[in-house]
Amino acid sequence: MAEIKPFNGLRFTEKAGRTEDLCCPPYDIVSAEEKQSYTEKNPHNIIRLELPKASAQDGDNAYSDAAKCLDGWLKDDILARDEKAGIYVYEMKFSLHGVTRAVKGFISLVKLEDFSKGVILPHEETLSKAKADRFELMCATGCNFSQIYSLYSDPNGSMFKLIDECSSKEPDSSYTDRDGVTHSLWCVYDGNVIDALVRGMADKKLYIADGHHRYETALKYRDHIANTQPEKLGSSEYVTMMMVNIENDGLTVFPTHRIVRDLPNFDLGALTEKCSEYFEITPYLNREKGEIGLEKAYSENKKAFVLFTGDNNYTLMVLKDAALMESLMPNASKALRELDVSVLHTLVLERIFGIDKQNMAEQINLTYTRSADEALAAVDGKRANCCFLLNPTRVSEIRDVAAAGEKMPQKSTYFYPKLATGLVMNKIF
Repeated sequence: MAEIKPFNGLRFTEKAGRTEDLCCPPYDIVSAEEKQSYTEKNPHNIIRLELPKASAQDGDNAYSDAAKCLDGWLKDDILARDEKAGIYVYEMKFSLHGVTRAVKGFISLVKLEDFSKGVILPHEETLSKAKADRFELMCATGCNFSQIYSLYSDPNGSMFKLIDECSSKEPDSSYTDRDGVTHSLWCVYDGNVIDALVRGMADKKLYIADGHHRYETALKYRDHIANTQPEKLGSSEYVTMMMVNIENDGLTVFPTHRIVRDLPNFDLGALTEKCSEYFEITPYLNREKGEIGLEKAYSENKKAFVLFTGDNNYTLMVLKDAALMESLMPNASKALRELDVSVLHTLVLERIFGIDKQNMAEQINLTYTRSADEALAAVDGKRANCCFLLNPTRVSEIRDVAAAGEKMPQKSTYFYPKLATGLVMNKIF
């Protein structure tokens, strides 16, 4: 099962500046404008290494620039490796709908395993373009700048109790980000604690919550090193992960909404007529009533989404019979075929709109957003034909799909908060 070990974390020194000016969100949610604002505030912000290529104008030499920047920061003592190998307890504290919540886990090295071994399990499909970018960056820098976010089962709470005790003192690093999330890190070098964590994880499976592209990239990088520099294989067989017990009360998943665009001859009347065969249709709702309908369906474990076509026209669609999905996805597990996104993709996007899986992967007629406002604005602004607002995927559904050895469609989940980049890194070579 999961093999973990401590590492000599690479961290910013006091010389670099304030922690809040050095860290940033994950690279894939940082815009070019945001990247500029981070570097303007502090030229040592980690975004310079994690996202050297923010646009086509940056060119392929952006990766070599990141490598030179990393070397310079190491020489100038902006970054330094911890003298002792350790694990790093990490907590994110945040407020949601007026309630304070927290997610606490730990960061360590995890031995890379092919998915076929059933030790580390994915739950989502990935996009090839993102993996190519991450691979070029790893080859240039030989570094993990950010962590993969994984879940494990800890029903008796023994692992959580151990890391919770390690974080009873003041954190070694802490800051509050632009969204009001407080990120705190505790460095743990105690050999007894580390040994207990290693033993505790030895019978665990890991479910990737966020970072599928980075994990698959790490596998490719490992194989690349094995073929080109086999003497260095040992270090490249591991990747940094943040691991959180799946029973953690603070785990929060947001939905990712679908925007449909550039469809020729889009016909709302024909769409509604075809959908009525499979769904209970409640048309002409406003946004509030549509969202109330979605919440009610979620509480009743029904499969539903809201179609928006502009002009304040919201349509609630609730699947009539879940058994229908069994005939359409006969080779899929119950967990996969009963996901809201599976119902939407199979019955509507593929069957009615004719948007096949390759089209979805290449985002020709389909794009994704966590922001309902952004999805609605795209339709109102005539940049899209329509959009679908979804309920969030349950954490238990993510676990069940991964355990069945299957993958959800791309962008089926959005774990919140996102892990901070820059608190601790791993220099592979």
